[in-house]
Amino acid sequence: MCEVGEDYRESAPGGPPLTRPGREQKCVKCKEGPPVVVIRAGDAFCRDCFKVFYVHKFRAMLGKNRLIFPGEKVLLAWSGGPSSSSMVWQVLEGLSRDSAKRLRFVPGVIYVDGAVVVALTARVRLFCKVVIPHFPEGAACGRSPEDRARTLVEVEQVLQRVGFPSHVIALEEVFGLPPSVLRCFAQEPESVGTEGAYKAAVDSFLQQQCVLGAAGEEPWSQPRPQGPQSLAGPPTAVQTEALSGLFDSVKTLTAKEELLQTLRTHLILHVARTHGYSKVMAGDSCTRLAVKLMTSLALGRGAFLAWDTGFSDERHGDVVVVRPMREHTLKEVAFYNRLFAVPSVFTPAVDTKAPEKASIHRLMEAFLLRLQAQFPSTVSTVYRTSEKLVKAPRDGCAASPPGPRCLLCLCTLDVDSADSATAFGAQTSSHLCQMQAPGPQAEAGTPTTLCCCPGLGGAQGCCAREDPRARVVGQLCYGCRVNARDLPSLDSLPPYILAEAQLRSQRAGGEQEIQAYLLGDRDDEALPGGS
Repeated sequence: MCEVGEDYRESAPGGPPLTRPGREQKCVKCKEGPPVVVIRAGDAFCRDCFKVFYVHKFRAMLGKNRLIFPGEKVLLAWSGGPSSSSMVWQVLEGLSRDSAKRLRFVPGVIYVDGAVVVALTARVRLFCKVVIPHFPEGAACGRSPEDRARTLVEVEQVLQRVGFPSHVIALEEVFGLPPSVLRCFAQEPESVGTEGAYKAAVDSFLQQQCVLGAAGEEPWSQPRPQGPQSLAGPPTAVQTEALSGLFDSVKTLTAKEELLQTLRTHLILHVARTHGYSKVMAGDSCTRLAVKLMTSLALGRGAFLAWDTGFSDERHGDVVVVRPMREHTLKEVAFYNRLFAVPSVFTPAVDTKAPEKASIHRLMEAFLLRLQAQFPSTVSTVYRTSEKLVKAPRDGCAASPPGPRCLLCLCTLDVDSADSATAFGAQTSSHLCQMQAPGPQAEAGTPTTLCCCPGLGGAQGCCAREDPRARVVGQLCYGCRVNARDLPSLDSLPPYILAEAQLRSQRAGGEQEIQAYLLGDRDDEALPGGS
């Protein structure tokens, strides 16, 4: 996995020592300044050259893809961590008057407070007690209201320093989302990232800037709020209790992390649509995307790697998620934040202080980082592999209309009964439904009902009218189905998910009943007087 020309071995006994950065060494870029940062073996940068190198990566990623148009509203998903904080800082400096090439979009910041779900499940607590006897119980009890209040104060101070329009949302507000958040809306024609559309948008922006320049105004000038904004007031006790009960019922830490990420994405998507943002910036770094790629493969999400790890994610239609930090490693991010005093807020995550084997996410992260310490090109090799993934439809589905989407991750369903790498799970569930003993109605000769979910698992859709769990599971992709097994009862899910599942099931059932009364070509020929 090492790059060609790099040698990480120790020098042979009696041979010349390896060159290491010292006081006599100079910056590899300007050849003048003293080096303060060593990115790779032999790449020592001074402070100014490292900043130019870091900023160029961010700007080049945005300029190469040309997906963010001038004057477009972009929502920055800020978690308080190093990568997302560095991303917000890059946007802040790019919009300043001192910037050589100013950014031309209108930014906003969203912070999702999910501190209520930092408690581990009872099963993970038991596992931690067995593996690490001195594991602190405080990490398994969640954060107190006082700790959450102190964190929100720090968040508000950082947001006031940044000055962008901000939205501080509690994760409990997912219990008030509408079912429409799970629907894919068509993207506006002028927002499609083509070369001609981008040039037309730039020309229109420059003309508008010339007109407003005479009046001393700017296209993105707007009153900046003094404090964070929110969609609603603080979460109610009922919502907090429902969210805690939902995550306490999840059996594994892996499923809990996936569920937390899904709910956070739904909340950010709803805020973006409500406030007119057409793009969402995520602060995923190169190291984080490499871990995510390996984790997604282990979780059965190989069909969606191009969306989960690529620069752009268009699965939502009208709101596109972009990842401009995907060229930066965590080492570069840590050095930049340290040298240039980028503010960040530390908040415990679900897997904080969890052992290495507590979840697939922790296991893959420890595996890659341990391998990276021995072979420094491991992360870049995995990351470059993700760049080669193409977003192409399955064979035979390119000309057909888009099929049903997963109820949670909103990706196209990859479970079918024909030719699919994950068809075994659907066929197994369908076979179990068929092997069940017939009920009293079937024994009495009552005709069975038509399948309300064709293409979502065959006979599994027939059970959806009787079993609410089968109705929800039948509308999930393979990866989300695997995680749903660790949730004993789906009734604890937020109401908007259950409502959308019922609406899709009823719509599919109505379409199936209509198809039963339509005449096909063969039926038309069989009628008297048919051609």
